[in-house]
Amino acid sequence: MTKGPQVQKMFDNIAGKYDLMNRVMTMGQDQKWRRFVVGKAQVKKGDRALDLATGTGDIALMLSEVCGDDRVVGGDFSLGMLKEAKKRFEHSHISWQACDANKLPFEDNSFDAVTFGYLLRNVDDSLRVLKEVHRVLKPGGRVVCLDTTPPARNFYYPFVKMYFSIGIPVMGKIIARDESAYAYLTGSTMGFHDADTLASIFEEAGFTQVSYKKFMLGTIGVHWGVK
Repeated sequence: MTKGPQVQKMFDNIAGKYDLMNRVMTMGQDQKWRRFVVGKAQVKKGDRALDLATGTGDIALMLSEVCGDDRVVGGDFSLGMLKEAKKRFEHSHISWQACDANKLPFEDNSFDAVTFGYLLRNVDDSLRVLKEVHRVLKPGGRVVCLDTTPPARNFYYPFVKMYFSIGIPVMGKIIARDESAYAYLTGSTMGFHDADTLASIFEEAGFTQVSYKKFMLGTIGVHWGVK
């Protein structure tokens, strides 16, 4: 069974509380990571950028502040999330578009940068998605990925694991009224690629100059590369 329908329904259900949960879960750090993503994208005015799994649109908005808001596409396959993004940034000219990362509805060599937050842990085949991203990027274009990373088995591991397995689902129940969604999200983190493995998948997809940086006790990773 593919993850797609389940994940799509889940994000539709939590869209209204998604931003608040992100701020609480990350202790307010999530916007800093998004700004780091946009910095690594190295976009400039007039560039065309795509933000996949755009959610409620934060990264897309940050990109638009550099590129121009008529130069940015915010794509997501959750219509609930796109509805929230449109509502939040109703005066923006960002193009909000429903799309599936497994088969992007864009021509080859269309974008100067493609970014995404919390996309790859929610797809069935990371390599397939990254090959699609590679296809729609222009030569020299940059990909930047923000996602969770399984915690290293160090001194902090038991505390981090407890926070993921108990703390976040409880917050999800109280704030978003959806404990199961946040239990899934934390479970998908623990079962996701470690940072080195994900970097090697970027290289397999055709990207060069691949690197990454970790945040929040090693549980968040930002990967980037060049076509």
